[in-house]
Amino acid sequence: MISFIDNTKLHTYIANFYESGKLVAIVCHATCVLLKIRLSNGNLLVDSKTWTGFADSEEEYADQIVGQKIQPFWIESSAKKLPNTNFITGGRFKSFAIRDGRLITGQQQFSGKAAAKLVIEALGI
Repeated sequence: MISFIDNTKLHTYIANFYESGKLVAIVCHATCVLLKIRLSNGNLLVDSKTWTGFADSEEEYADQIVGQKIQPFWIESSAKKLPNTNFITGGRFKSFAIRDGRLITGQQQFSGKAAAKLVIEALGI
C-alpha cells in the first residue's frame, strides 16, 4: 500500500490504460491507488463509480490480531471522504468484487476469483 499510494508513474500508467479503453482490475490493498489516480480531465478515475477495496472492519481485525496499527491509512475511510464516488463492501473477509464499466475491484485476497470472473465476463470470453 505504501509503495502504491504516491507512485505517480503507476497512477499515470493505470490512467492511460483506462483511458485507452481497456479494463482495469485491482484487488485488495492495491485499490488504494484509486484514491489518487486522476484522468486527463482532472477527475479521479473513481469519480461517479462504485468500487471496493480492503474494508475498515478487516483492517480493524488485522490490527487486533497483530496488536498494533498495521496500515498508515485505511482505504474505506479514505474513500468515503471522496466526493462523487461510492465505496461499498461485502462483509468482513467475504469474497466480494464489483464491476462498474471498465473498472473491476475486489475487496481483499479472498476476492481474486470473483474479480477474475468479472474480467472474463467483461472480455466476453
